[in-house]
This record gives sequence, structure tokens and C-alpha cells, in this order.
Amino acid sequence: MAVTVMDVTPGSPCADAGVTGGCRLLSINGHEINDVLDYRFYGSARRQHLVFETPQGTLLETRMKTDGTPDDNGLVFETYLMDRQKVCCNKCIFCFVEQMPKGLRKSLYFKDDDVRLSFLFGNYVTLTNMKQADVDRIVHMHISPVNISVHAMDPALRVKLLGNPRAGEVLRYIDDFARGGIRMNTQFVLCPGINDGEQLASSLEKLAAYGDAIASCAVVPVGLTAYREGLAPVRPYTPAEAAAVIDLTDDFNRRHRERFGRNFVYASDEFFLKAGREMPGDAYYDDYPQLANGVGMWTLLKKECTAAFARIPAAEGRALIITGEAAGPLMRELAALANDAFPALHCDVQVIVNDYFGREITVAGLVTGTDIARQTGDLTVYDRVVIPDVMLRSDEDRVFLDDMTLDELEQRKKIRFTVTDGSGESLARAICGLA
Repeated sequence: MAVTVMDVTPGSPCADAGVTGGCRLLSINGHEINDVLDYRFYGSARRQHLVFETPQGTLLETRMKTDGTPDDNGLVFETYLMDRQKVCCNKCIFCFVEQMPKGLRKSLYFKDDDVRLSFLFGNYVTLTNMKQADVDRIVHMHISPVNISVHAMDPALRVKLLGNPRAGEVLRYIDDFARGGIRMNTQFVLCPGINDGEQLASSLEKLAAYGDAIASCAVVPVGLTAYREGLAPVRPYTPAEAAAVIDLTDDFNRRHRERFGRNFVYASDEFFLKAGREMPGDAYYDDYPQLANGVGMWTLLKKECTAAFARIPAAEGRALIITGEAAGPLMRELAALANDAFPALHCDVQVIVNDYFGREITVAGLVTGTDIARQTGDLTVYDRVVIPDVMLRSDEDRVFLDDMTLDELEQRKKIRFTVTDGSGESLARAICGLA
């Protein structure tokens, strides 16, 4: 195996050695290079011996000193992974991709389950796409943490949830990681009456037995769109059921906090919203290890935004925050804080109901341009309109999930939108016209 070089930066060590696009990188210091993990691990040596195969089939060797990273050798690859992304082989009963409406861009229907993305971008993987050799390589390289979608520690139940006959047997990889000193972040997508209650309690006890090898655990409620025809019968959580999940996790943490010196499992913000309970304070989340899973976003954003308002000397004008139903109460609270802090400022909040995916979907990250366009009136009465970046695919490619671009929405509504980066500092500055 090898990875193909797409281009080489002029003036770089590899360019000076005669390496060109089309060359195949065979090895670094005698170690075969198959993908980004091999490249970044073996390419971290300060003295490197690289072997290439040219497009003509001849070998090309070069030696170089580096700063301890592979980034200064000048090699450019077609994809970040350096080979094909691994496709999910599960048929999870709660899979969100299976609940997408037809007609969206193809990339939205791609289901990844690639452990390399766990290290590189924090993605969660189910382990069903892995072989023992993959596990051994991770242990050998000592790459931590691995982010694992557990869902259930009972093998038979996990097979049912993931729709994959390997789903139970690959739980043994958790043993291998723990023995190899690899730390793991874990998550459970909970379906009422299926993997919560006693099943969840049992799963948490089994994970706790691994001690500090489990860095954190999150529980999030299943997300259900309006497009579930022909799929497994899964229903949303009731307020009482959501409260029961919170109580179960709180009880578990009380019994285990002295042992771990921290909370072990964290309920997502959505569970507290569904239960109608007040969000926990800053101490509940420790160092916010599951923030990307929607765990603690509410509390941290409020804390950061409040602190940012205190640092801003003055603000004026009219601002509008556009958000989803789940974050609506928090945004209204922050808007009120801004209005109180700055008498010359008037901040409103527009909550968007998710007609595109269905009313059960309430998070801001799944708000579409179509729903914003239809549900907002004349936005030119505002000096600035603020949305979070989670509504868009990326900073460079500013596209909503329904393929409407931010430019198109701005043209329709005749106003420029201010996009925040998800932090309270960014939100506060956007509200105050400082972004």
C-alpha cells in the first residue's frame, strides 16, 4: 500500500528532492504509509527517510530534518484521510440519515463510521467497521482518545440497536483499548423503553468498571424527523421519561463521583429542556468534555456571553437573533441581558419552527434557509441579524442543509447576516454590532 501525492509546495524539502505530483509515498523511516494516521505518526520523527515511487515506476529517496511534524515537507494530498472514507455498515434504528427528506445534496446521505475521523475531528464511531488490526495499530501508536458510540453494553441489545450482527462482539475492542492505555469518550443515543432505564444503568456500571480509561460519557435523546415511514417504531421522550434519565444519571454520579473525582456521565441539554428542568451550573460539567455532543452548551454559552457583555463598553442599534426552538428561551434571556446592559440597544429573538424536518427537531443546527425565509418578516428594520455557524456547512461553503446558500437568503431578505462561531464572546459581539 501507499498514498499518492497530489502536489508539492515549491521550495519545500520534498520539491527540492524532485518529488512531484503523482509520486506515491511508500514509507517513512521504513514504515509503510497507508493513510493519514500512518503519515502523521511516522512523519513526526525529526529525522526522516522518505521513499517514493515516481509515476514512471522508479524509486526516489530523500532524507530530511523536520520540526517534529509532517507539515513542513511540502507534500499535498487529494484528501485529508489520504484514502477513501469508510462507510457505515450499520442499520441503526435511530439513524438520522435514514430520516432525511429526499432531494438533498448527496453528501448529506453519506454515513461515515471511520475511526480516523474520531481522532482528527472528534467524530463518534461504533467500532463495527474495525478489525483487530485497526485496534492494534491504534494501541501501538497510542492515539487517544477514541470517541465511541456505545448505545448499549448488552451485546444482543446492541445488535438490535445497530442492525449489525458484529455490533455485540466488537465491544471487546473497548477491553483492548483500556488495556492498551487508550482513553475513550463514549455516548449513548437513548430510545425510550429500549436502551434507557435498567439497560442504561447496567451499561454505565460496565463502563465504569474500566476506570479512568473512560474519559467521559454522554446520553442524548433520539432525534426523530417527520420522515420515518418504513423505519423502526421509535418515539420521542415524554417530559417524565426525560426527567427519569436525568435522575438516573444524577444517582450514578453521586455514587461514583468520589471514585472518579468528577461526574462520569452527562445528560445532554436536550434532556433538561424536554424535562422542563433548570440547566445545571458550571460545576456539573467539570471541564466540558462532551460539549460537541450538546452537553453543557447552554450553561457555557450563558456564562461566556454574560462575561462578554461586561467587557463591552457600549452598544446601540437593533439586533435580531435567529435560532431554533430548543435555544429560544436561552436566546431570549441573553437578549434581555443585552437590553438591560445597553439602553441604546434593542435585541429581539426569532425562533424558527422546523417545518423542513418536522416539529420534533428543535436544535438550531438543523434550521434551514427555507424555514428562515418563510417564517421571518421584514428584516431590514434591523441593523444586524445574527445566526450561529452550526446552521451552515462550513465557514467557506456557507450552505444550509436544504442547499440554500447564505447569499441567496441574504438576497431574499435584503440584509447581511452575521454568523457567530458558537462561543458566547462571538454572540455578544455580534449582538452589539462588533463582529
